Amino acid sequence: MTRLVGSAHPREVDLAALASLRQAEGDGPWSAAGAAPFLAEGDVVQWRYGRRCDPMRVVRDDERGLVAWLAADTAILASAPDDGRALRELPLAERFTGKRVATIGTWFGGGVVRIAPTGRPWSVWVFREDDGSLAGHYVNLELPHRRHGDETNTRDLVLDLWIEPSGEAWLKDADELQAAVDVGRLTSVQGDEIRAMGEWARAELVEGRDWPLHEEWTRWQPPAHWATPALPDTPLVREARATTLPT
Repeated sequence: MTRLVGSAHPREVDLAALASLRQAEGDGPWSAAGAAPFLAEGDVVQWRYGRRCDPMRVVRDDERGLVAWLAADTAILASAPDDGRALRELPLAERFTGKRVATIGTWFGGGVVRIAPTGRPWSVWVFREDDGSLAGHYVNLELPHRRHGDETNTRDLVLDLWIEPSGEAWLKDADELQAAVDVGRLTSVQGDEIRAMGEWARAELVEGRDWPLHEEWTRWQPPAHWATPALPDTPLVREARATTLPT
């Protein structure tokens, strides 16, 4: 990670240059997030990164954005290299090439609150220490969310930020973003727009202390009666269940 110093230099980001990166298992129809109908507190929402699916429960859903809870040990739909290795075991240049297969994984570690502000190309994940204190905010750069029924759909854009409780900020996975450009997974224009997105997020969140960083979300706890939601019964989930080895 690279420590960010000085002031952010945000500029307008051309989100249209990234629109071709969208993926979805279903056909929609999709609508922009931030408009009714909204899901109710406690409803299950399928938070999707392309075909990946994380079943979560809604904390709040309104015109400001979606706040949802991902419980520890939740079964998730993910993907992995078809040779059995974990993605992080691959050299950088190979992480964006080669065949992937659908797998069933588990969200390890504690539960996290995720916040997707309407119209913004990022979500904020609230991580806590074992004693419940704030560990930090993970800012996942991603396409603005779009909605269909109980699904919210986006696409991970490789580059991320980490914000310490002190406000100190770090840039994460810049080397992976460059590798994605070098192997042709992203164009150089897309890479530049994603980097600009990071400056935009830094300006709003680190310097502007926008609402996803408010203390309300660092203190929030899930109701005791909330059960961990299951993955939906979709063709891709069934395929992943058939090929994932038990652990």
